[in-house]
Amino acid sequence: MTDGRGMTDGWLAILQFSDGLFPSGGFAHSFGLETYVQDGVVTDRAGLEAFVVAHLERSAGPADAVAAAVAVSLGAASDVTAWVALDERLEAMKAVPESRAASRQMGRQTLRIAAALGEDACLSTLARLVDEGLTPGHHAAVFGAALGRAGAGPQAVAAAFLHSTVVLLVGAGVRLLALGQVEGQRVQAAMRPRIARLAAAAATATVADMWSFAPGLELAGLRHATLDARLFRS
Repeated sequence: MTDGRGMTDGWLAILQFSDGLFPSGGFAHSFGLETYVQDGVVTDRAGLEAFVVAHLERSAGPADAVAAAVAVSLGAASDVTAWVALDERLEAMKAVPESRAASRQMGRQTLRIAAALGEDACLSTLARLVDEGLTPGHHAAVFGAALGRAGAGPQAVAAAFLHSTVVLLVGAGVRLLALGQVEGQRVQAAMRPRIARLAAAAATATVADMWSFAPGLELAGLRHATLDARLFRS
């Protein structure tokens, strides 16, 4: 996977943008997990794993990962108009205000960094549109476009996006449940086959194939704003 500069650059960009230490602000969000923990629904590694599975299968996989994969080709082609339409579709699909705001915040921060890493007219245009409030700048759409500009492929980008999502959720679970690091890594390892399958499906999907149906997660997200004490913003 290191033959040819383009492939090497693409993989290095994927590693950079999907790193758990990448400053997108994801560490501040649990996407409803905190509600389940406070309710006593998620209490251990098995419960955390079930939560992550639901998030991947019912939302992140069929919606965000598809958006990230589609955005790869749109970014590579500098198709700003189609990218904005994709971004607006993600906006319409995110019903929970906290989760919608989290996706926007992570996307905007990622886009600002991506645009600052080098002179790229496409990313600079997207950053300007987001800063001016002309498009939301959701994380999956930004993630895909930035990595598409770096030469990464759609399936690898979709897998990286899902992996970073798992890392985010497991990190929140480790803090909320006081799980050991080994237990957290076990959850991540258990998600590998699922991530591979969802990424392969995302790579061949179209914008019209995007869907999300996770009412339990959405209700938990809505209730999060009413919790008496909160560690996370979502």
